[in-house]
Amino acid sequence: MSAAPASLPSSVAELRAAAMPAADYPVLPFGISEIDARLGAGGLRTGALHEATAGSASLVDEAAATLFLAGIAARQAAAAGGPVLWASCRSDLYPPALAQAGLPSASVIFAQPADDAALLAVVEDAVRDGTPSAIVAEANRVSMVATRRLQLVAAEAGLPVLLLRRRRGRDQDPFAEPSAAWTRWKISTAASERLEVAGVGRGRWLVELTRQRSGASFSLIVEGSDETGRLAVPAGLGHRTAETVGAVHSAAA
Repeated sequence: MSAAPASLPSSVAELRAAAMPAADYPVLPFGISEIDARLGAGGLRTGALHEATAGSASLVDEAAATLFLAGIAARQAAAAGGPVLWASCRSDLYPPALAQAGLPSASVIFAQPADDAALLAVVEDAVRDGTPSAIVAEANRVSMVATRRLQLVAAEAGLPVLLLRRRRGRDQDPFAEPSAAWTRWKISTAASERLEVAGVGRGRWLVELTRQRSGASFSLIVEGSDETGRLAVPAGLGHRTAETVGAVHSAAA
């Protein structure tokens, strides 16, 4: 019988640790009660895999999903005091936009692997190395087995792995594929606030949590990430925003 790969969990204890409730682990709150109160332990579990995808194939929704994860990574970097690794096989990332969401280039290590397989290997190595405070990875295709591995190494290291699932086609939903991620988010753009003078208000997003372990799905409209990576509830809507949009009814594996 061949020996088990070194990259797999070495004990039953590690498997149990990866599956324990988020309440037993540090969390990163959004700082918005309408979101944090609906998450398992008042925020995102830091030692876990979290996924996001665009609500549609439009470029503006892709940008919103990217900046949503950038904001989470920025807040984790500020809390943990380390750099963020951003891994992508594409060359269309726009660093000034990341800076507007709280991630200046000086705080980001950019990696551009040749393909998704190499990207996942880079992410696993970076998690085990422990240098980044958070990891953002963009991928087109990630198997269930790969997400299990990412969830296990993230739980072992206590480090958030944020996976941006890119669409392979206009009508293809990345969340149709099963995943071991702790949470799965769909991000779409929404109409911005009307201003009293000519100009464009702070961007708004429809944030849909389509799946979380041991919790319900929900959706609400928020103002996009600011220069500190924080979201906000539109002042004119307040708590009624979450109540109006309500729960997400789409199925997620």
